Amino acid sequence: MNITNDLEAIRSTEEKNVTEKGTLYLVGTPIGNLADISERAKKVLSEVDFVAAEDTRESGRLLSFCGIKKPMISYFEHNKHERGGYIAQRLLGGESCALITDAGMPAISDPGEDIVRLCAEKGVRVCIVPGPCAAVCALAVSGLPTSKFIFEGFLPVGKRERGAALSELKDQTRTIIFYEAPHKLLRTLDDLYEAFGNRKISLCRELTKLNEEVIRTTLSGAREYYKERSPRGEYVLIMEGASLDELKSRAFWADMSVSEHVEYYVSQGNSKNDAIKAAAHDRGVAKSEIYNQVMIK
Repeated sequence: MNITNDLEAIRSTEEKNVTEKGTLYLVGTPIGNLADISERAKKVLSEVDFVAAEDTRESGRLLSFCGIKKPMISYFEHNKHERGGYIAQRLLGGESCALITDAGMPAISDPGEDIVRLCAEKGVRVCIVPGPCAAVCALAVSGLPTSKFIFEGFLPVGKRERGAALSELKDQTRTIIFYEAPHKLLRTLDDLYEAFGNRKISLCRELTKLNEEVIRTTLSGAREYYKERSPRGEYVLIMEGASLDELKSRAFWADMSVSEHVEYYVSQGNSKNDAIKAAAHDRGVAKSEIYNQVMIK
């Protein structure tokens, strides 16, 4: 064991954990179970000059659980412009602030995004204190593919904007993550079913809490389930992306023969060889397979 190297590593860690003035700290907080708060998060919350919170009452319970007393101000969707400027001025004046949301990671589907942008514009240092994120936690337990995913957060409320957002996702092959409130869940499930058909979906609520629930089903199964039960708690919806067969069924060439498919690209000004290559790409097969069907009689 090299004692000198160990001491240097400890000192390096301690230096990185120093809470600095003129800095905004984005502090991840528990998504349900207060015991999930990290030691570093508690340290930063106890050392900053003040805490900006989405709901000071809710966050006050977290600080009380941690034995922390700290001046707090509210920062949420409806006061973010006025309060953001105020917080930035205090930071420029040399104070430090911890930004926390009711649960999870600030700035993710959260007005904290705005103050981070403001701090970037004003040259204020922003430091991350990682913690739980409901979207990633739900994805991990969903039973659906996790290697590639897209986070949509809350869908637009307006019918036109909502329809446009869903239409953009129709050909998305990655797993899709949504947030939804309980009183809007049934409408959202209906809209998803109408837009995507009967895809697999995982509905996660109350993660890390006593009543944690993960339902792995299909969109039709979820609709039936919640027609008989009232949704409770905030939801994370994890829905499978489009399959290759689904994409093929909607493709412009779906009803074309291989020869017709190739001739289409030739009619667009492509050489026979490039047309074969394009058709092979569309169909997800080797170029030689298309070549053999078109060129070899």
